[in-house]
Amino acid sequence: MAWKTLDDVDLQDKTVLVRVDINVPMDNGTVTDATRIEKIVPTVRDIVQAGGKPVLLAHFGRPKGKVVEEMSLKPLVPALEKALGLRVVFGKDSVGEYARAAIAEAGEGEVVLLENTRFHAGEEQNDTELARNFAALGDLYVNDAFSAAHRAHASTEGVAHLLPSVAGRLMEAELKALEAALGAPTRPVVAVVGGAKVSTKLDLLGNLVEKVDHLVIGGGMANTFLVAQGIEVGKSLAERDMADTAREILAKAQKAGCQVILPIDVVVAREFKAGAASETVTAEACPADAMILDAGPESVAHIAMVFAQAKTLIWNGPLGAFEIEPFNAATNAAAAKAAELTEAGQLISVAGGGDTVAALNAAGAADRFTYISTAGGAFLEWMEGKTLPGVAALG
Repeated sequence: MAWKTLDDVDLQDKTVLVRVDINVPMDNGTVTDATRIEKIVPTVRDIVQAGGKPVLLAHFGRPKGKVVEEMSLKPLVPALEKALGLRVVFGKDSVGEYARAAIAEAGEGEVVLLENTRFHAGEEQNDTELARNFAALGDLYVNDAFSAAHRAHASTEGVAHLLPSVAGRLMEAELKALEAALGAPTRPVVAVVGGAKVSTKLDLLGNLVEKVDHLVIGGGMANTFLVAQGIEVGKSLAERDMADTAREILAKAQKAGCQVILPIDVVVAREFKAGAASETVTAEACPADAMILDAGPESVAHIAMVFAQAKTLIWNGPLGAFEIEPFNAATNAAAAKAAELTEAGQLISVAGGGDTVAALNAAGAADRFTYISTAGGAFLEWMEGKTLPGVAALG
């Protein structure tokens, strides 16, 4: 789909409402991880340099439409000022007189941060009146919060219909990366989908088998597919009641010409703990008293071969119990191969989802992927082929 960016609008002397996601971890009023704040810096600086006044709209936590002091955005001001190198004026409300006063107080080259949008019950209800009150504060709307774009809220979707609306730099980068991975990818395309349960990723698997050439299934999900093929998996995590569904997905993949890749060999253990005694066996030979906790070296070699032949990779979920050594080996090795191919210019690699980002960071591979999305729910819904309200409103 087509969307406009900051390059398509005149920002000179404009008050620019910018929806951002700065829902950062805090400890005793101090930001402990400023990653999300750092990611909005290019958008805010570009608006300031173009002569506009950025007014940040954001949520924090789940106050459920009430003012909850511990969920105020005010403690984020020092971290924002440090990241932006600019003065930040705080508004005690996200609409009305306090918001207008903060906007009026901010001078040229300064930024406004308005209070938590979710202090208003109408935010999550996408209330028309609240959206109008947001729109009344500015001349333009910029959405730079892809991670909240799957929610049709007043500050992510409602206001976008009331003002000229464009994507910020972070949103622009995310949309371009995802378009390159799934919209109009360079083929062959391989997807890695891992995680515990098939039941949580049915829409994702159903969409991917019709869009990718190879689908690597890992983690506990792979066990369910092995069970669906009549393979015993001992005490492994598996959704036996999802066997019929797994077979339907395999049939759909075959019809679409998508090759589903399941483990050839597996690493099994009797205990689920770090350093537990383990052994590698063929996928068909899991002992009755053991559990599968990772894919084996033959499986990794096969995955690496598929990666080497591919042009585009999209990754969501680990291949094994990556949090616990030695069951992170398959994820680490596959991630290292993907990173190596990306650095060599042979592969476009896009990854996202909470566990995925953690796993790729732990593997030391995240920085070498083409793009890592920190937008969990929105990234998944995009992969599932769903329309994201916050993105559609920019069209």
